[in-house]
Amino acid sequence: MSARKRPATIVVVMGVSGSGKTTIARSLADRLGVTYSEADEFHPPENIAKMESGVPLNDQDRLPWLRSIAAWIHEQERADVNGVVTCSALKRSYRDLLRSGNDGVWFLHLAGSREVIGNRLAGRTGHFMPASLLDSQFADLQPLEPDEFGYTADVAEDAETIVEKALTAITAVSEAKADPT
Repeated sequence: MSARKRPATIVVVMGVSGSGKTTIARSLADRLGVTYSEADEFHPPENIAKMESGVPLNDQDRLPWLRSIAAWIHEQERADVNGVVTCSALKRSYRDLLRSGNDGVWFLHLAGSREVIGNRLAGRTGHFMPASLLDSQFADLQPLEPDEFGYTADVAEDAETIVEKALTAITAVSEAKADPT
């Protein structure tokens, strides 16, 4: 009887806009030596235009975007390639879609107060997501539930600390996958 091959681990760095997803995901991918993908690149032009105009996306708008990210995750797992991808993944249903058929999905939720993240967004330039949409993201946000595979980090900590804690959690998961007894 052959052992079941463990799936590749795909880390989805999630959180509201301004939580530091890109910074943390890039650093995590570099430290892990794995492929990285930015969720913003999966948005259709209509979604970007809608957000730029200050209109929040709804579930119908997000569905094709989420399906594209889920397909990327599936491609990585099928190729047995570990990876890191950013995605707000605000709702449980979105995370369920991302992990559907993708056994190795692990979420790193970058959580913080409205004040901390609002201050970050106020200083950010060159991004299509205006700070005015932050309240709509917090309204949609459903934090990771106990049965979800992942870790929640406090964005009030510095990026290096968040990455170190995430690496420790990922290492524990990888070791558990390697020795399922």
